Amino acid sequence: MSADLTHVDTWLFDLDNTLYPVESGFMKQAEARMTQFVAKTTGLPMDEAYELQKTYFRDYGLTLHGLMEHHGVDPDEYHAIFHDISLDALAHDVDLLAALQRLPGRRLIFTNADDRHAERVLERLGLSALFDDVFHIGSFGFLPKPDPAAFDRMVEAHGMAPAATAFFEDSERNLEPAAGLGMTTVLVGTHAQDSHASFVHHRTDKLAPFLATARLKEAA
Repeated sequence: MSADLTHVDTWLFDLDNTLYPVESGFMKQAEARMTQFVAKTTGLPMDEAYELQKTYFRDYGLTLHGLMEHHGVDPDEYHAIFHDISLDALAHDVDLLAALQRLPGRRLIFTNADDRHAERVLERLGLSALFDDVFHIGSFGFLPKPDPAAFDRMVEAHGMAPAATAFFEDSERNLEPAAGLGMTTVLVGTHAQDSHASFVHHRTDKLAPFLATARLKEAA
């Protein structure tokens, strides 16, 4: 059954592993560079650096936040390690392009990545022209999703009406504060159907067919 999204006029999307499938393996490259950076910063061997990276991600929602909090890391220095990652794993998805084009209203990106990374990925996917703005980690003072303050800042910055907003994410925990504000939440990815969280309103393995079949607000 197609999802009823006739109340939505603001479309909010996570970037990585949401606008492209996790199966692409792209984020594995990024994760490897994170571990190398943590090892270099702390002097830990790679296996311990990996564990610390995951601890920071679990505790703060973002590895960078833990590195800033405990090691005084400069966010610009950290983000620079991702700016030359090969984009070969990412490809245009004509079905997703068509599905996004049919959405009425604003389309926004809400990502824990920085602006340069978002710009590179969107350009590679051929989606740059479809989005009105990118609310990146620097936009909300390096407070990462799922921190509720990050959501509050985004809503204020864009004058959003949460009740008329749908948020698409591959991370279940990032959907909880969105639902708390009154947004419609959609969990995306091969793991989505395993979720039983009450704050997840819709679940889909693939983004394009979900959007292509959703019932939308009619044009005025």
